[in-house]
Order: sequence, then structure tokens, then C-alpha cells
Amino acid sequence: MHPAPSVILFTALSGLGFGLLAWLGIGRPDVTGWVAFVFFFIAYALAVGGLVASTFHLGNPKNALKAFSQWRSSWLSREAVLSVAALITMGLYAIGTVFLGVQWSALGVIGAALSLLTVFATSMIYAQLETVPRWNHPITSALFLALSIAGGALLAGQVTAAIVLLLLAGGVQVAAWWLGDGRFAKRGSTMETATGLGFIGKVRLFEPPHTGGNYLLTEMVYVVGRKHAARLRVIALLCMSLVPAILLMLSHSHVVALIAVLSHLTGVFAARWLFFAEAEHVVGLYYGKR
Repeated sequence: MHPAPSVILFTALSGLGFGLLAWLGIGRPDVTGWVAFVFFFIAYALAVGGLVASTFHLGNPKNALKAFSQWRSSWLSREAVLSVAALITMGLYAIGTVFLGVQWSALGVIGAALSLLTVFATSMIYAQLETVPRWNHPITSALFLALSIAGGALLAGQVTAAIVLLLLAGGVQVAAWWLGDGRFAKRGSTMETATGLGFIGKVRLFEPPHTGGNYLLTEMVYVVGRKHAARLRVIALLCMSLVPAILLMLSHSHVVALIAVLSHLTGVFAARWLFFAEAEHVVGLYYGKR
């Protein structure tokens, strides 16, 4: 799949933002007034910024409002509805925390649950796709949630929890890579099954279906070299999980915490780029790309 910058920003930033909102919803950190305002501002900037970035991947951004109408059958639509519900709920909770100095615990817990459900809905946009075997398994959702909760703990200053959750997220990421590699081949999709001509023997591409490019080739047929993928995996795992965890173990200073956050975000961007770049869509079989 084509690793579009808008989708990478969307999944990475919104996951981090909603993860922080989830921690704030359960009272972590336990802050009020203008300190709480800063935390909520960061959370909303990331969550809303990520959602806005996703609209740039639409052919016509004006159609974004239509995403809310198909919630019965579309995970994209469910994500849109859940995200608005989470932002409104946490907005009300923030009003009490920032301006009134009170924490409405029940409202915060509901907002935290809606925030994590939003991340889950985002993950299901990809995990439901049988045409992309690398994504089509439960570890995809576990990965999105693990990174969201771990990143949220990091931003919320929950040092002990962040160390454990960052290492756990790294383990889930390794599991996703291990499970995803070779999953396309195990699914059994081939040129023969794609064309329905297997009954006459081995099928090979005589010439491309068309002479020019098209949407399918642009969005769903992307090839990344194995050496590049291997290097990026190492970079992603180190920056996303190991380096932040080690930094938090060594020091609790604000400067070190900021470096840990930037390292984590860099690693998430690299991992999310690979998430899309390594995903093999079965439509590539028609073009001899798989």
C-alpha cells in the first residue's frame, strides 16, 4: 500500500492524542487549572490534528461529513462518530478540571473509554481488510491500542507505567511483524486464483492491463526493498520503544522526558510508514507485483 503522509500523520498523531485523553480521563496526571489546560491542549492538538490530516487523503475533502452516515457497516464511519463523542465528552470533563477545579470521575472514565474505542475503530479500518493479509488479524488492533496507551502514558508523565507499556508495545510490534511476514503467501492468493485461470495451468503476466498508471497502482501497489525494511524496523523499534524506556529509567527530568517523547514519535512514524509500505494488497497480483 502507498504510505501516504496524511494517513501516517493521522494514525500516529490521533493515536497518541486519544491515548493521552484516556489517561487524563482516569485522572492521570492528577492536575487541575492551567496545568490541566496544557495537558488537554496537547491531547486535543494531537487528536484533532491527526483527524484533520486524514481528510487530505480524501479525493474530495468536502465529503468528510459523509463519513458519519455509514456507522452501521463502516469502521471508518464508526471511528468518526466515536471520535466526536470522545472529544465532546472529554471537553466537558476538561471544563470541570480546568475552570472549576473538579474532576467528574464518571464522565472522565466514559471519555477515556470512548477515546480508546476510537483508536480501536481506527485499527479496524485496516484489520478488517481480507484483501491485505498482513493487516487481517487481531494483532493489528492490539498494536494500535498498545502504542496509543503507551504513548499516552509517556505524555502524561506516568513514568513507571510508560516504561512497562513502551516495552510491551515494542513486543506487540515485533509480534505484528513476525505474524505479518509471509501471511500473504500463506493466504494462498496467486495469479491463478486472482484471474480464475488456474484450471489451465500456470499463469504469467503477458503484458500490463493498461499502458498508463491508475488509482490501483498508485494506492495499492507499493514495493519496498527488504534491506530498507529491515533497517527501518530496527530504527522504529529502537526509537519507538527501547530508547524512550531507557531514557525514563535513567532520568525523570523534563528535558529527558521531551527527548523520550520525540524519540517515541519518530519511531512511531517509521513503524507506521512500514505498516503501509509493507502491506501487500491482492490486487497487485493482476499486475505481476506479488
